[in-house]
Amino acid sequence: MRDCSPAPVALHLRRDKGHFMRSFGIVALSVMLGGCASVTRGTTENISISSTPSGVEAVVSGLEVPTTCTTPCSVVVKRNADISIAFQKEGYEPQIVPLGRDIQTGGAAGFAGNLLLGGVVGMGVDAATGAATDHKPNPVIVTMQPSPAPRARPSAPRKPRPPAAAAPEAGT
Repeated sequence: MRDCSPAPVALHLRRDKGHFMRSFGIVALSVMLGGCASVTRGTTENISISSTPSGVEAVVSGLEVPTTCTTPCSVVVKRNADISIAFQKEGYEPQIVPLGRDIQTGGAAGFAGNLLLGGVVGMGVDAATGAATDHKPNPVIVTMQPSPAPRARPSAPRKPRPPAAAAPEAGT
């Protein structure tokens, strides 16, 4: 004979509620930890810029607003930005240094944390923000090359002067 008292029904509901709360907790934790690299490393990084000689103008492009600084300096950039730095100083050849992006150990650990915790959303956030990447090279160091000395322009060959007209002799 089957027991139809309310106690087994209540026990079943409590088990379902516990399963639901555990599932809800796992989902909430995954969402909170979503984008582990975004949380642990942030979406921006500091790029250090220096040159020999110092005092070179560095124009950083690839930012929302192009930024100019005088070396040595540093700028804050978004990790997902395509950055290049143009160096210029009077008397020196201009140089352009493109920066690449690379997944480093800290970024890889945060990205792997997403995978382990089931944070597919977090992996997407990290990929979109570039939080798992670092710009390379960092620091950016350049040695400026002097511009070649301007060559003196060869002077144009001189045209020979026509002989002076002989003056008529006086007294004849």
